Amino acid sequence: MKVKREINIMRRLSHPHVVRLFEVIDTNTHIYVVMEYLNSGELFYYITERNRLPEDEARHFFQQIISGVEYCHNHMVVHRDLKPENLLLDSKRNVKIADFGLGNIMRDGHFLKTSCGSPNYAAPEVVTNRLYAGPEADVWSCGVILYALICGRLPFDDDNFPGLYARIRNGVYQIANHMSRSASDLIARIFVVNPVNRISIPEIRQHPWFQEHIPRYIARATVDTLYDTTKVDEEIVRDMIQMGFIAREVIGSLLNNVQNEITVTYYLMLHRQFQSRFSYGKNDLLESSEPLDQAEVYLRSVSTDEQRWTLGFKSQAPPHQTMTNVLRVFQSKNVRWKCIGPFNMKCLWEAPNSKSSKANFIAQFPQTPQTKAISGKLLPSSAATDDSVKFELQLYKANGEMYVLDLQWLDGPAFLFLEICASFLFAVGVF
Repeated sequence: MKVKREINIMRRLSHPHVVRLFEVIDTNTHIYVVMEYLNSGELFYYITERNRLPEDEARHFFQQIISGVEYCHNHMVVHRDLKPENLLLDSKRNVKIADFGLGNIMRDGHFLKTSCGSPNYAAPEVVTNRLYAGPEADVWSCGVILYALICGRLPFDDDNFPGLYARIRNGVYQIANHMSRSASDLIARIFVVNPVNRISIPEIRQHPWFQEHIPRYIARATVDTLYDTTKVDEEIVRDMIQMGFIAREVIGSLLNNVQNEITVTYYLMLHRQFQSRFSYGKNDLLESSEPLDQAEVYLRSVSTDEQRWTLGFKSQAPPHQTMTNVLRVFQSKNVRWKCIGPFNMKCLWEAPNSKSSKANFIAQFPQTPQTKAISGKLLPSSAATDDSVKFELQLYKANGEMYVLDLQWLDGPAFLFLEICASFLFAVGVF
């Protein structure tokens, strides 16, 4: 049960400072887990070999740890056993959070009550068997790790458990003389016994000690956008085709989230591509080898030969005019839609002979006088049939006056969605 719970948690996570899970093979006698390989051991051994680390190096590790923990919390995962033994290093001394065996999924309005983890790293609310939310306990553990990085020893330690728990409950620890005033202040804000008053991760991010020499990708708190698993990377698809995979099987497996050798190969290649985009810069800090603004462009410029795998197109027309033209094409292609936000719609294509296609829906698209003339259809969830495809349409602003229209599959036959996209792109003149 512990292994399966850990697998379910890790499937939620895809972050450069969290160990990556690629595949799980479950047999009658064994569970085989294919994970990211890290060849530089535990952070624990790295610390013990050096006794203690310079603050700049400790900061480098701590920034990466906080980035990974924050990502976990944003995805409703609490670790509950953060310690240097569960922090692994790759060949470039990047931290990867591992071992989610004691992790749990957070739910709004629910508190955790299990007293677990390593006693020296446990928060006061955990060792006293009180109900706790989770993120505050992880923050306390991060503070213990930071203290160990800078001092080479644990802030809370004793020869017996009652003495250890007393120190933790009272927040009693010794401040090292060599520690800078700024680092000491941050640790003191973390080691607050009352979790309500304890510093949070967003507040840690703003602390002057944390901000010093901070890598750009961590400073912007958008690390997960650099490793996007929600969109198909057409470059990797082309590489897989050259390896012998069939294009329609690759697209179908990815869109339907099928667990097979195709998806495992794709995500292994995606992971390798992401790793190759980063290299060490000044002061051995992980820096992006390209401007971050480039990483946030939704669709890159492609040649004519590559456009067959680009489900969307670029436009220099004003956004309202672009949407008007798009919806005119959709209307001619038997596509219904409803507006869910500015330049964002959910769409449904139904086969002409579907019974539900005869229903009389209310027109919806009131943003501008131009688009009021377009008769879209308001779609209830019950309108979808076996011969229908749901997808989402979003217009993004790229660089300058360029706009990018993105089409994303939601439900229905994946191959039919690709045919609809091809027909649409042909109608707007992309092919």
